[in-house]
Amino acid sequence: MSAAAGDPFGEDTGAHLRARLSVLGGEFTVTSSARRLLDLAMEAFGGLPKHRLERRPPRFSVRLVLNERRRTWDRGNEPPPPMFSSGAGLLCATIDAGNFAVVDVGMSRALISVSKAMLAQPYYPRYELVELVFLTLASRAQALVPLHAACVGINGDGVLLIGGSGTGKSTLCLHALAGGMHLLSEDSAFVAPKSLRVTGVSNYLHLARNAPDFLRPGTLRRAIEGSPMIQRRSGARKFEVDLRTLSAEAARKPLRLVATVFLSRRAAGRAPASRSLDRDACISRLRREQPYAVHTTPGWGAFERRVAALPSYELRRTEHPDLAVRQLRELLRGAE
Repeated sequence: MSAAAGDPFGEDTGAHLRARLSVLGGEFTVTSSARRLLDLAMEAFGGLPKHRLERRPPRFSVRLVLNERRRTWDRGNEPPPPMFSSGAGLLCATIDAGNFAVVDVGMSRALISVSKAMLAQPYYPRYELVELVFLTLASRAQALVPLHAACVGINGDGVLLIGGSGTGKSTLCLHALAGGMHLLSEDSAFVAPKSLRVTGVSNYLHLARNAPDFLRPGTLRRAIEGSPMIQRRSGARKFEVDLRTLSAEAARKPLRLVATVFLSRRAAGRAPASRSLDRDACISRLRREQPYAVHTTPGWGAFERRVAALPSYELRRTEHPDLAVRQLRELLRGAE
């Protein structure tokens, strides 16, 4: 009998490699039979601050499997984007027959399969499978509100930065770091709806090629310009800066949400860069800019009421990012 006939589901993976990671307040045990796959998880989440949202952190298990399937896309091209599906309590992300993830939130576990061919382009399996699985498990098990937003703070207080592509979230995060603020997350923030504490993953900062232009010459600028370039599916090429290698400060614990800032593509010009928003405007913008959270979070209504009771602002583009950072500092001081 062939090996395939004796193990048709590929259950005998020989997963002898093991690591423990802390992500979004959850404790993960990761097993794999392939060092290169375990390295993907470590590149995504190794060395992060341990955020705790609950007295007893939830525990999860993730199995990483190296798949022998051949590539289904032309060599040198990017792989197809993942397709998402769900059923029977499972969430699935499928790129092709060799590259997929299955998440069982109810059982606090997940399976990630990555092919040898995909490992030649490690950004995609790390970002679209590994990071997706860990963040989905941790956020759904703890009923966190997932937001497409950045979060920076001072002295344990945080402000959400919400805005679509081109509004300058990443550049503002960079200059907030350079100015001594704490970065919690560049692109995804997760909020505990009752306490309004925010957690995230301060692993990478993705910056346009011209992002360092406003920085003074020095260690930070050299680190950015020496970082690898990745290409997003949109075609945009960006520096991928590993924040864990910088001297800048990541948020060591969840931040207490005290304000929300909606970033605008419009230039401030001679007008004030920031303007206050009323409760209805805040709710309207939240619903418009966070469709995923609106449709997937059971406690969205209670969350938006609490957030709308906090100060909220629109922040337009300034001539220099440091001017916007100054505005953020003033907003945080005013919310104390």
